[in-house]
Amino acid sequence: MLPAWFTHNRLYDLARSGRRLTSWWGVIGIGVLIVFLSQVFAFPIVLAKLALGGMSSASSDLLPPLVSGFWLSLTLAVSFGAMIVLVWLWIRLYERRGMATIGFEPQRALFFYGRGLLVGLASFCAVVGLLAPFGFVAVEAGDPAQVGLAALGGVLLVLIPGWLIQGAAEEVLTRGWMLPTLAARYRPWVGVLISSLFFAVMHGLNPNLSVLALLNLGLYGLFAALYALREESLWGICAFHSVWNWAQGNLFGFEVSGQMVSGGMLFNLMETGPDWFTGGPFGPEGGLVTTIVLVMSMAIIWWWPATSQNPAGQPVTVDR
Repeated sequence: MLPAWFTHNRLYDLARSGRRLTSWWGVIGIGVLIVFLSQVFAFPIVLAKLALGGMSSASSDLLPPLVSGFWLSLTLAVSFGAMIVLVWLWIRLYERRGMATIGFEPQRALFFYGRGLLVGLASFCAVVGLLAPFGFVAVEAGDPAQVGLAALGGVLLVLIPGWLIQGAAEEVLTRGWMLPTLAARYRPWVGVLISSLFFAVMHGLNPNLSVLALLNLGLYGLFAALYALREESLWGICAFHSVWNWAQGNLFGFEVSGQMVSGGMLFNLMETGPDWFTGGPFGPEGGLVTTIVLVMSMAIIWWWPATSQNPAGQPVTVDR
């Protein structure tokens, strides 16, 4: 039996507060367009970085962490910030509702966001904790200037505002807009399924992508959907997503969805076990270790006692 917070959720009611709901084919089409256009906004930064000789990953490794962290943070902030703006324009001009209606209501925002940061950090630490007992993780030799306290400035700069905006943007698009819009117009499972699949396909061109990595991306989309619905808010999952990526790349030094990130790292770790378990060149997100953590996390969310903020049948008041 489906829990009440899955079938009757405030996020669905917030989506209905607009003048109209986008159809499933409109959600997919506009979603693809938003993803494409948002990356176009990063081109001037890429060109500027190329002109200054910092384009390649090899040359980025030679830059001080504070400098490479600045470039990465700026790229993430501009491109994914554009994604948030484009979603806002669509819901404002077509669906006729405000940003609060995608899960950004002010009530308990700081609590949800702070808890999301802690849960996200703990979840990725659990991934590392599962690798360690098997001897599947080791310290990697590297440039001392890129690791530890010497890289602290770049590591923090990437998180603020780079990863914070990047994580929030992907959640705004998929769990904030797609999921509740489709759930409100059709069925809850339609919103969860399509938003999760779209999230996985979004990363389909990432380097070193494997079948298991693609499966884990879909599982993460499912987990994120349940997390947002469980809280009836987008604040927590935005924080979770951001700190997960930051911890993976800049805290522990792994690849993030197949890509090495700039800005240095506090710990320089590498996977040493079989790729099917550790994720190999895609990073831990491509391995069975992340599958285990995601499945366990979804089970906790599903059976955790919850009280809906808006029981079925009650009118919804939205501050636009």
